[in-house]
Amino acid sequence: MILPILAYGDPVLKKKCTDITKDYSNLNKLINDMYATMDKAHGVGLAAPQIGKPIRLFIVDASGFEDEYPDTADFVQTFINPVIIEESGTEWAFNEGCLSIPGIREDVMRKPTIVVQYFDEDWELIEEEFDGIIARIIQHEYDHIEGKLFVEHLSSFNRTMLRGKLNDITAGKVEVNYRMKFPKK
Repeated sequence: MILPILAYGDPVLKKKCTDITKDYSNLNKLINDMYATMDKAHGVGLAAPQIGKPIRLFIVDASGFEDEYPDTADFVQTFINPVIIEESGTEWAFNEGCLSIPGIREDVMRKPTIVVQYFDEDWELIEEEFDGIIARIIQHEYDHIEGKLFVEHLSSFNRTMLRGKLNDITAGKVEVNYRMKFPKK
């Protein structure tokens, strides 16, 4: 089922999410619905808070970057209760966007290499190193489960310059080709 994506301004997007257990109700259906929702919106990642669930779960499908980054061709992964345990390297800029903040893209600085510990869909505990664009997507989605949005990485001047556009998104004054849910007025 395609789920609505919460728009900037929804309080769920600012919550630090909680871990889930193996017996979380309808987890497989939720994960499948998240992949369907992300695909419909042409995203490369989606975190549970973006669909109104304040839990530590996100998905990544980096294959959309295959032309520019061939190592992303088959990268599709579910991250349950992830923890970034290390970030390293010299920060690099990349123009990021977000399904919850449509129409806005800005350069964000992030470290190029991360080590993440997480459970996969089979509840296998994995510790894995990622780098480049895959690490960046994971960091972006990880921020969501920490209650942080990519615009918070911007300078206060840049955030001020975007205030009008962000307010328009919160008010529902944005055109998208996927289902969105806007904050209650």
